[in-house]
Amino acid sequence: MVPQFWPVKRRIRETGDSITLDLRAPEPLRLRPGQFNMLYAFGIGEIPVSLSGHTGETDRVVHTIRSVGAVSAALASIKRGGTVGVRGPFGNAWPMEEAVGRDILLVAGGIGLAPLRPVLYRILENRQQYGEVGLVYGAREPDDLLFQRDIDRWRRTEGLQVRVTVDHADQEWTGEVGVVTKGIPKIQFDPVNTVAMVCGPEIMLRVVADELRSLELRSEHIYVSLERNMKCAVGMCGHCQFGPEFICKDGPVFPLDRVLDNLLRREI
Repeated sequence: MVPQFWPVKRRIRETGDSITLDLRAPEPLRLRPGQFNMLYAFGIGEIPVSLSGHTGETDRVVHTIRSVGAVSAALASIKRGGTVGVRGPFGNAWPMEEAVGRDILLVAGGIGLAPLRPVLYRILENRQQYGEVGLVYGAREPDDLLFQRDIDRWRRTEGLQVRVTVDHADQEWTGEVGVVTKGIPKIQFDPVNTVAMVCGPEIMLRVVADELRSLELRSEHIYVSLERNMKCAVGMCGHCQFGPEFICKDGPVFPLDRVLDNLLRREI
């Protein structure tokens, strides 16, 4: 429960409001794609942030942060050589072992690409273990797209299908325009033998879930990463309760059939 002090070795500006912090852990960690750490900005507060780097590099821990509140703004302003308080890692992981031998479809919206980037790193490192692999990524505008160098490299990678779309294009954008669900049918995969991993805003999760089920993917083969206002990260405070589940302790990754009823229920 007590944060450690980790130095910032590198800071990368991703978009106008998003940065990536490359932290150095004091000792090797066992990390898995889909997990998160609690990052603490001293004197301000603490927030959960997913791992967004290669989880095989056990002494190098990467987080991508969008500045949307007091804590995230403070973390996003930390420079190289600064210090971040870290607790973790917490949570479960994307189903990499269950996906071996299957096709994989990754669907991300906005900052939701960050928790899925470690999955792509793992897949590309062990490409022969998987069938067809596709990524569909959407953002509001071209300037909101994360990891553009990675995306360019992934587009050129044999055996990896990449579709990128934006809601609103500018004059320089030559790619696809429209909601992220429009890109899903353009990916080659066998619905009967596919594991889908989805991360983004909850409204996106709902529409993507509907689209995938209409393509005959089974709900237990669709995994979503949920986000809530976590405070303790160990299931004690109750802030991240989602029906009978606690996102920090039981998630953040869930098979769709386990959370679908609550995901479809609108808050009032």
